[in-house]
Amino acid sequence: MNYISSLTGKPVADVDGEAVGQLKDLIATSRGDTPYPEITAIVVSRPRGALLVPLADVAVLIAPAIPLSRRLKEIVPYEPGVHDFYLVRDVLDKQIIDTDGVRVVRVNDLELARVNSHFYVANVDIGGLGLLRRLGMGRLARTIAGRVGRGLPPGVISWEDVELLPGDQLVRLKVPGAKIAELYAADLAEIISHLSPSESSKFLESLDLKTVADTLEEVEPEFQATLVETMSDEKVADVLDEMAPDEAADLLAELPEGRSQELLNLMGEDEAADVRKLLAYPEDSAGGIMSTDFIAVGPDLTAAQAISVIRETAPETETIYSVYVIDSEGRLLGVFSLRDLVLAKPDTPVVEFMHRRVVSAHLLDSQDEVAQAVSKYNLMAVPVVDDQERIHGIVTADDALDKVIPTAWKKRLPRWYH
Repeated sequence: MNYISSLTGKPVADVDGEAVGQLKDLIATSRGDTPYPEITAIVVSRPRGALLVPLADVAVLIAPAIPLSRRLKEIVPYEPGVHDFYLVRDVLDKQIIDTDGVRVVRVNDLELARVNSHFYVANVDIGGLGLLRRLGMGRLARTIAGRVGRGLPPGVISWEDVELLPGDQLVRLKVPGAKIAELYAADLAEIISHLSPSESSKFLESLDLKTVADTLEEVEPEFQATLVETMSDEKVADVLDEMAPDEAADLLAELPEGRSQELLNLMGEDEAADVRKLLAYPEDSAGGIMSTDFIAVGPDLTAAQAISVIRETAPETETIYSVYVIDSEGRLLGVFSLRDLVLAKPDTPVVEFMHRRVVSAHLLDSQDEVAQAVSKYNLMAVPVVDDQERIHGIVTADDALDKVIPTAWKKRLPRWYH
């Protein structure tokens, strides 16, 4: 196996055997037809400055001394393109995303593979052996491990399963790729929790607005506030528009009042109205943690008509646990599940299969009281009403229980965010 650690420092000579310098780095390029970057040039350190030699002018790359196929004066220096990057400078010792294991790892070494006359970056070594190899202790480590009867732990992942994190603006890397878009928001949130503040910001900047919103909803509001600290107000407002109203309200409550008000002014009119409504209630009250996204129908509808209403409103609703039946004044009359609806005949009025006894919470009930109702009655959501029994929103089970069973993210936040 050929690793970049075994190449750096090797002497480089031209076709006449004249010393040129030492190999300092390799340049690779990302092509759309293969997930593996191809080596396109070597970087040779010289007293008068580095020389970039095209790989086509390298006679043998894997050798104790690296010979070139031309005289030094005949070499036309390689010009890096927008898809090129340096393996030592830009990748080695840097943090990358292992999209298969869904984690952030550090690059200790890079394994190269030869296919015909081309060289590619095949694997990333994230294990201790890669680090020892770079220190010139790889053979000693293997010898010791063999003598004690324990193999060295595997620490190699395919380049196909990694994504480079945004780095120096001078290096234009494909970050993130299609694999990142396929990860769950919870996975992206976990990745972010292992990055530094600057890396987190750059990572979020590379995601689309909906993905940023979904990812922020997976972490605690205090962490959210830190992540959006360096974002422009316009972008944060766009992200808030994509978030569930209760999640957006939680985030705004963690920001300085001046910025919070400015963001509300930049948000969409309907979205801002929902958030302002939630911010008007105590933070730990039913009104403060409720979501204004719920589906309600009138009592005069049939099952078939109710399904039509749900089809029209469902895309704008975060979750559909139950459908609430309300009168013209918004007063809560009953509730039915999607199962009730599916089993009912199309022409059956909803009042005939709805449940009239509804467990509800008052706007000013505490979060503990809502959590007790969720636990006692095994509910997925609790409607929130005022003194006149008018429904204003719902509290989902996860939000109700968040105070009783804190989210795992409170334990996962890195030290610098506490």
